[in-house]
Amino acid sequence: MIKYWQENSQHMILLASQHGQMVLAALLIAFVIAVVIIYFCLRKENWLNSLIYVFSLLYSVPSYAFFALLIPVTGLGTTTAIIVLACYNEYVLLRTFITGIRGVDPDYIEVAKGLGMTDREVFFKVQLPLAMPSIFSGLQVALASTMAIATIASTISAGGLGDLMFEGLQTNNAVPILWGTILTIALTLIFIVILNLIKTLILSEGLTVKENYHK
Repeated sequence: MIKYWQENSQHMILLASQHGQMVLAALLIAFVIAVVIIYFCLRKENWLNSLIYVFSLLYSVPSYAFFALLIPVTGLGTTTAIIVLACYNEYVLLRTFITGIRGVDPDYIEVAKGLGMTDREVFFKVQLPLAMPSIFSGLQVALASTMAIATIASTISAGGLGDLMFEGLQTNNAVPILWGTILTIALTLIFIVILNLIKTLILSEGLTVKENYHK
């Protein structure tokens, strides 16, 4: 394994970079869409439930089949992979985001409205900050699952660490498969650590929000 690393380290680092960029792009797109959907549909239960149902159906579609469905439209490559990964993320994020938003103490919302805040300000300045624990839990689950699913994107020429694994399968060599697995796990752990650092910073702001409304 050490010899393989010495001979292919630059290529492996490039694949890890591609993998990370693909996952982050999908997660960011899914995050923004989830926030927009919840903002516009939070008080429209039928719409929100319908969207969750649609994304749950997409989530149940096997990744190979999902890729195959999109290839005639978006072609082979990273674009198709990111769209599929974002759709998978959307179901997880919507469920956890909604749980967090609805779990916010109504008293905080009433106080905010009493201070003259608009619905938009209440959502972005009160509900979202206080729902951050649930939101970050959803992001962490989505991140871990997307890292694994993204390895399959190699089959549609999207690059990433899946290239190492499929190289090993094609050549009947376990070393690239092991390196692909190790790097995927390492990349996941690194991103989770970064996510937890961001979570700590944002939750400290959330505590400030709570303290302000207690006063």
